[in-house]
Amino acid sequence: MRDVAIIGIGETQIGELWDKSLRELGIEAGLKAIRDAGVSGEEVDMLYVGNMSAGKLINQEHVAPMIADYAGLDDIPAVRIESGGASGGMALAEGYISVASGFDDIVVVGGAEKMTDVNDEEAKKILSSTADQEWETVCGATFDSLHAMMARYHMNKYGTTKDQFAEVIVKNHSNASNNPNAQYPRAIPKNFVMNAPMVSDPLGMFDCAPLSDGGAAVVLCPAEYVDNYNGDPVKILGVGHGADHIALHDRREIGGMKATRIAAEKAFKNSNISSKDIDFAEVHDNYSISEIVAIEDLGFFKKGEGGPATEEGRTALNSEISINTSGGLKAKGQPVGAVGINQAIEAAIQLRGDAGDRQVEDARYGLTHNVGGTGASAVVHILERWSE
Repeated sequence: MRDVAIIGIGETQIGELWDKSLRELGIEAGLKAIRDAGVSGEEVDMLYVGNMSAGKLINQEHVAPMIADYAGLDDIPAVRIESGGASGGMALAEGYISVASGFDDIVVVGGAEKMTDVNDEEAKKILSSTADQEWETVCGATFDSLHAMMARYHMNKYGTTKDQFAEVIVKNHSNASNNPNAQYPRAIPKNFVMNAPMVSDPLGMFDCAPLSDGGAAVVLCPAEYVDNYNGDPVKILGVGHGADHIALHDRREIGGMKATRIAAEKAFKNSNISSKDIDFAEVHDNYSISEIVAIEDLGFFKKGEGGPATEEGRTALNSEISINTSGGLKAKGQPVGAVGINQAIEAAIQLRGDAGDRQVEDARYGLTHNVGGTGASAVVHILERWSE
């Protein structure tokens, strides 16, 4: 297997982008990444696109060839990857495998979602379809209520509090205030979070990530080729996949995600490092409880300590481990199919030393964690600062 580097990155603004279509978002991100890498379109061997549900959101299937076509890459094989909220991360994993195996040399991996072309109720219904349709959502369970059950379980078993959930949100909005591409680039006070309208007890409005439009892309190549291109490289050190039952009622316990633990174990094994070596992580915080569960399952804190650790400031920028320096899904935004690529771009920016006021000092190792559904799938990537 060959070592793999990210040599180009590109992303759009994230938000309610009424004036841009899915194809425009994908093209904008992809062309930015290609220009950043200094790669010509003729050199690209393969395109992978992460997308959750273009068929339902914009009535467009076959989206990968469509984006390739309109980007001027119409002769390039293009494949869409769907894994719910983990679609982008899984697409990146496929691109990594393609280059590492020697099957392709230059691979563009993108992610895009256009969620605001339908109303919020419809978009939430579509997002909820990544849970178990037959045994959960058809019976009235929503994505919000399923995560609320996870939150209540964690509170009852480990003593986690709503104050600790609120600290996740305050931290992530603070980080997003230094991210020009974030949907909500502003800090918010804790009392706003605590007094927000209830969505599904115990989760309030600020505990839930927004519905977003956006696109993101990276260019991958073998590590031995990086000197041929302009991009500032970052090494993908390891990748891990994990899976679990799609329905909460089939899982052994819902205070954590087995898929995350499996994915992390594989990624750390493939990288020959441990959780203690990680300087920062972009974790899947579609809900405040999701971040607390993630930092425990990834091995940064013991089970039940995620809430107190957050409250004590141990996950703040340049503390024990910097979590969601981009603002996370909660504040940077949640264009579902692009999330895993957005996470990799933030990791690359940090490892390049280009993050400005949200820069993690002396960052060497970063981790990204992307989840599908309520935890039926997960993918973890570990990235390393480039060294000659």
